Amino acid sequence: MTITFITGANKGLGHETARRLIAAGHTVLLGARDPEAGAAAATALGARFVRIDVTDDASVAAAADDVARHEGHVDVLVNNAGVNQSGFDPAALTGADTLRVLDVNVAGVVRVTTAFLPLLRGSADPVIINVGSAMGDLAATHDPDRPESGAIVPVYAASKAALTMLTSQYARALPEIRINTADPGYTATALNGHSGPQTVTEGTDAVVALATEGPGRGSDRFVARHGEITWALTR
Repeated sequence: MTITFITGANKGLGHETARRLIAAGHTVLLGARDPEAGAAAATALGARFVRIDVTDDASVAAAADDVARHEGHVDVLVNNAGVNQSGFDPAALTGADTLRVLDVNVAGVVRVTTAFLPLLRGSADPVIINVGSAMGDLAATHDPDRPESGAIVPVYAASKAALTMLTSQYARALPEIRINTADPGYTATALNGHSGPQTVTEGTDAVVALATEGPGRGSDRFVARHGEITWALTR
């Protein structure tokens, strides 16, 4: 039985990922910051709720300890928790808002990954999936045929670019673990005011594919619904 831990899983992409992986036979540990929302979502899905605030070192350590006591290891870690910037006017950006986004989208992934590495090393086929975005991809944001080229979200985009490179560095440093980035695409979630044209099911295709592909597949990939993305600017 594959044991999968998902952060930010009480709603949106994380919730749908949990639902789909449970249907695929995974034992899902549903991580969320809000204890009431997390517990309710876990009960509805048939998952086990584990409280985790990815911005708090003590909370992350407690979550890892909880999993160590109950399951003993984790096969798949999905770093899904993420936030958007609070404003979209570049002239009104603040350092505080920038740090808030980076704390969740980048530092949060570092906190959780570090805490869960001992649990992943107990798996025969350990996998880490970081939920990124083509908003952090130079080629996508410079392609006029892609929706990313028309969006102006400097802090969010910068955080996802950082996450993509962080994932690549982890993959090269930890070759015993399959570590990849998933791009959900422009999906209707609370993060974008439900403005995306994709459903949450479509938005979780890449994550679910990476979580279920099995041993022997490559690491250090940036995977979207319809294939892999090259993280480079080509003109």
